[in-house]
This record gives sequence, structure tokens and C-alpha cells, in this order.
Amino acid sequence: MFRSRSKDEQAATAKVTADQPQQPRDPQAPKGRPTPKRSDAQANRRTRAHTPANRKDAAKAQREARRADMAKQREAMANGDERYLPVRDKGPVRRFARDYVDSRWCVAEFFLPMAVIILVLTMIRVPQIQNVALLLWLVIIVLIVLDSVGIWLRMGKQLKERFPNESHRGVKAYAVMRTLQMRRLRLPKPQVKRGERP
Repeated sequence: MFRSRSKDEQAATAKVTADQPQQPRDPQAPKGRPTPKRSDAQANRRTRAHTPANRKDAAKAQREARRADMAKQREAMANGDERYLPVRDKGPVRRFARDYVDSRWCVAEFFLPMAVIILVLTMIRVPQIQNVALLLWLVIIVLIVLDSVGIWLRMGKQLKERFPNESHRGVKAYAVMRTLQMRRLRLPKPQVKRGERP
């Protein structure tokens, strides 16, 4: 029971394994090359990762990397380059929302200039002018709400037609928030002219 196998049995086993066709290597199988020595692996790691010697140098390197990333993002915001945009602005759906808003006149983009005018009017100590200023506040707010609801509904319909398989979560709110900014201050910069349809 515990005796070793005979040479004939070992030869037969070797012949059976030799007769079987070799299958292609599975990608999950071992790598097929010798493992490098620990000293070689450590030397390779040291040359690849140029870690700074102290915390001050590490912080400086990290700041430089962050500054380079921010510069790429700023350039992408100006040019509309999708690769370096923040996650909030990436994707064809978000691009369509930006183009949809940028291609039309929105009441909300005139809110800041109108707010300054209304503020000046409220400072004048004439009751009729102050009443007009309050009425203007009310008119502007109602117009912004109506315009935003219209954009929300029309853009929701367009999104369902153009991007039926994409996620539309947060896109309509993203577009409405973009209308609140004056056109020249919007980031990413508008890529379409007014009147062009995206």
C-alpha cells in the first residue's frame, strides 16, 4: 500500500500526459517566467518611484502635480476639451445640456444686472420708485421661474429623444443652474452661438 510506484507505471503516466494535446495558456494561469529576485525587484521599485526624501519635498511635489491638473482643467473649461473636464461636466448628455442652454436667450442670465438696477432704485427715497422696484423684483422672479420650468420640460423631452439609454439624473438641474450665470462668465465656455440648435 505504501510502496513506491514501479518504473513501468511512471513511464505509462508520462506517455499518457505526452499524448494529450497542449491547450493554449489561460490568461489567469501563472505568468510563465521566473519570479525576479527580491533585491532586483526592490531596485526596480526604487528607480521607478522617485519618492521625495522628506515631507517638505513630498508636499511640494504634490502641490506641483495639483497645480498642473488645475491648469489642464482651466484650459479644458476654456476649450471644451472633454478629457480634462471635471466629472460634473463630462459626457455627451452634459455637453448637450450646455449647448441647449447656450443656444438661447434666458431670462435668468439677466438677473444680476437687473438686481443691481433694482437695488439702486430701492435706495431712492421716493415711495413710487420704491414701489416700482418691488414690482420689478416680483416680475423678474416670476419670469425666471417660468423660463426655468419651460427649459426643464423642453430639455427633458429632448433628452429622452436623443439619449434614451443614458442616465439623465441631475442634467436638467445642471442646465437650469447654467442659465443663472451670465453667458460670458459660464464655465465651460459656450461652444455654440445663440440661435444655433445643438
